[in-house]
Amino acid sequence: MLEYEVSDQLPLAGIKVLDLSAYIAGPYGCALLGDMGADVIKVEPPEGDNLRKYPSTLASESRAFLGINRNKRGLCLNLKEAAGYEVLVKLVREADVLVHNFRPGVPERLRIDYATLAAVNPRLIYCAMTGYGAAGPMARHAGYDQVLQSMTGMCAAQAKTDGPPEVLYGSVVDYYGAALISNSVSAALYRRERTGRGQAIEVSLLGSALAMQSARLVWAEGEPRRIERDMRSGGITGIHPTREGHLYLSANTPHFWRALCGHLDLPNLADHPDYDTVKKRAAQAGVLVPLVREALARASAREWAERFGQSVPCAEVRQVEDMFDHPQVQAMGFMRPYHSTEAGDYLGLAQWAQFGAAAENPAPAGAATGRGAPGLGEHSRKILSTLGYTADEVDHLLHSSVVQ
Repeated sequence: MLEYEVSDQLPLAGIKVLDLSAYIAGPYGCALLGDMGADVIKVEPPEGDNLRKYPSTLASESRAFLGINRNKRGLCLNLKEAAGYEVLVKLVREADVLVHNFRPGVPERLRIDYATLAAVNPRLIYCAMTGYGAAGPMARHAGYDQVLQSMTGMCAAQAKTDGPPEVLYGSVVDYYGAALISNSVSAALYRRERTGRGQAIEVSLLGSALAMQSARLVWAEGEPRRIERDMRSGGITGIHPTREGHLYLSANTPHFWRALCGHLDLPNLADHPDYDTVKKRAAQAGVLVPLVREALARASAREWAERFGQSVPCAEVRQVEDMFDHPQVQAMGFMRPYHSTEAGDYLGLAQWAQFGAAAENPAPAGAATGRGAPGLGEHSRKILSTLGYTADEVDHLLHSSVVQ
């Protein structure tokens, strides 16, 4: 396989990132930086990122670990050993960004807090992903995605009428936190270009869970504390059964509502004064939904989606596996081949945004294989050799408890 190369058209080409984080939010935030061209080194302890050990239908490696740690090099380093800490300091001298998700107090104990590392490299962008932030009564509590979902009202809001709270599967808080890491680090790099100085950043899962609910977190003066806070349009907007499969419909504008009525042979509803706004249609859901579903039962979800085309926003409810060969996904080049020393060849997510010339041709023929998630310590020898260690010194570190 050809050596993985980063295009100099990507905005973060030349930026070096040290990823000391584990699980999802921190590592995926670093993967997003890698997607934008940054050279990301995943620094793992001897036992590895615990996500490697999560249940998976892949025998050799966790599927989640592969998907979250693309486009990184791997270094296995014992920071509790003096020689291991010395390796990290050498890496920090050359780095632009460091990301970790240790709880408050741990970085000071490991001597990787911002004050210590900024003395080594004043231009360092230092990003800490915490559960609840660095202050307050819960600062040292362990934070996890579904813990924060439960705490911040997301599980309660997800509950069906008169049903128990429900978790939103898919680690939504972690992924949103990862996006905030990528966004915040990119902003700090821009500021550094103007000032020449690095800075400390803190992103928390609590802040992420609140930020993604900003439409709910509005409490007007005089309102009661408990009130309906969702902006669900209701009515016919939602998932409906068809003759075969399910179809999601969204027809909130007058244009789309009329088009839907035309396709379903319900012309009398299109301009009826009782149904001519989305608010009225939501109030009349008990009348409209049975009529819409009776019409949808005449064909399959796929047939309706093809028939509606551009005229009605809709989607056949599919499995995630269908995205590997979906024509729109392929046209945009959103998937690409990867290689992992543990899992072999596999398909995974590629660029989620297009930059420069790639935006004009997002799916070039014969796209090169990307760098898959690294094996534990896969690139340790090569990384050490770039830090000024001799071959004998590298061998000594690799045969000790310092590096793997």
